[in-house]
Amino acid sequence: MENFTEDKTGSFSSYLSEGCRLCQEGAKMVLFVTGLCPKSCFYCPLSDERSGKDLIFANERSVKNDEDLLKEAELMDALGTGITGGEPLLKIERVLHYIRMLKSSFGKKHHIHLYTSLAPDRQVLERLAEAGLDEIRLHPSQESWGDLKHSPYADALQNAKKLGIEAGIEIPALEGAEKVAAFAEEMEVFLNLNELEFSDNNSKALLKSGFSLKSDISSAAEGSCKYAETAFSACKRAHFCSSTYKDAVQLRKRFQRIAKNTARGFDDTTEDGTLVYGVIECGDQKLAEEILQDMEVPSELFEVKDGKIEIAWWVLEELKEAIKEELEPLGTKLSIIERYPFEDGMVVELTPL
Repeated sequence: MENFTEDKTGSFSSYLSEGCRLCQEGAKMVLFVTGLCPKSCFYCPLSDERSGKDLIFANERSVKNDEDLLKEAELMDALGTGITGGEPLLKIERVLHYIRMLKSSFGKKHHIHLYTSLAPDRQVLERLAEAGLDEIRLHPSQESWGDLKHSPYADALQNAKKLGIEAGIEIPALEGAEKVAAFAEEMEVFLNLNELEFSDNNSKALLKSGFSLKSDISSAAEGSCKYAETAFSACKRAHFCSSTYKDAVQLRKRFQRIAKNTARGFDDTTEDGTLVYGVIECGDQKLAEEILQDMEVPSELFEVKDGKIEIAWWVLEELKEAIKEELEPLGTKLSIIERYPFEDGMVVELTPL
């Protein structure tokens, strides 16, 4: 492999599309438009919560209306959006609506890319281009990799380019990836290769196909990287995204952007973009609030919620003995929580005091 860069997470590239560049900054909102899909790829990582269900998510936020989507984009200062699924083009009107809305709300510079396992015809591509789609990534299934030149994907890529949409192919790094790389080179489009990952839903299929975990601390499949290295020699504009990179860099940077806009004055933001604060689960909430006021804890250092008080962790640490003395007999529990930086974000760690 020549003329490529590699990072400490194992990702390497000779080219990054604008969509990938923004993903690397954690600046892309992930818009999951539906869990419906006509394909049944053995490596599909979708969870039971989403797979086969017509649901919409913006990052981890369930989208019930347009305001939910716009709020999530604003919370992370999104510079762009990646539209995914399921199969997004099964809900083409929904996709077109969201592209237009995002462009209208955040301007033409808000970069939008879309993944699809289908090969959209000229008419569909014209509608996507007119709405403002910037980039499309086709995902042909593995059984079609041997003859892509004579498949509908060839026409789809050519038409997308003619309409001013940056076009590429995105696949998992599997056996035969070098054939896709040669096709991408011939079509003069970019190629994205993703390290194959184990998930709850695909683990049995991956094991049956002969894959195993790379290590005890990674969800990556052993050997996937080697297929990417083979493919790289056949395509001048290629990018391999490692499992570690997605977790260690992309996700963390996205969390950091969200945390910056959502952290309260007393939340401690970590390098991973998680939020840390103390919690007083109250047996007597009113009494707990009075005690904090008697201890002259500034009101900006705690927030009263239903059944609990959230407070700066360092304040709770300092006052825990005094609070316990007053409230422990009433069943009050004290803890420090670290959680993801979105509404009802998953708790990463809970430390009882």
